[in-house]
Amino acid sequence: MNRLGEHFSNPQAVARYVEGPVRAVPGFCDMQRMASLLIAERVGEDARVLVLGAGGGLEMKVFADAHPGWTFDGVDPSAEMLALAERTLGLRASRARLHKGYVDDAPVGPFDAAACLLTLHFIPADERRRTLAEMRRRLRPGAPLVVAHLSFPQQDEAERALWLSRYAAFLCDSGVERGKAEQARAAMDAHLPLFTPEQDESLLRDAGFSDASLFYAAFAFRGWVAYA
Repeated sequence: MNRLGEHFSNPQAVARYVEGPVRAVPGFCDMQRMASLLIAERVGEDARVLVLGAGGGLEMKVFADAHPGWTFDGVDPSAEMLALAERTLGLRASRARLHKGYVDDAPVGPFDAAACLLTLHFIPADERRRTLAEMRRRLRPGAPLVVAHLSFPQQDEAERALWLSRYAAFLCDSGVERGKAEQARAAMDAHLPLFTPEQDESLLRDAGFSDASLFYAAFAFRGWVAYA
């Protein structure tokens, strides 16, 4: 487990997680709502949805509130984050089955849709491609997948540094102390396998998804919907 993985097993970090994405990800709440709407375009009122990187439960709560008939299988490697997801869901937790592990630990499905929000940027290219392929294997033909994560133009080191600095600037503007924002920027630079939007779209195609469409672009983050 790398340093960023350890972060999601730290009880103090987990306790503060719910407030983190709202401050760190531009348009976070609207991005979740858009993900819910894009899934709803292709599924019925009783859809079964796979959520990879489900720790914290934030997207499952948004999906569950908007669609009372949907049920969920949420997968995450952190037991602490899954416990937080159960607390976040509250009474909605009866509609979700939570699984500790990675994509190989997800049920075989078939699922009507899948979501993977703010997770893929932790996964290296080959494993990311395999993870996407395993998600597709668990989806019904034509089922939607919604993904969103760090993804920005970075043709050279200077451009990469510029986008990471913009990320840190957004953190500061959201009220994060400058020193902590710089620590976050440095950790991302050192530990995250970050790709360009073109590379991310190629990974979706390689995994067997089609008709990938960009629906979200906010500073250093991008989101797509694609179909199995």
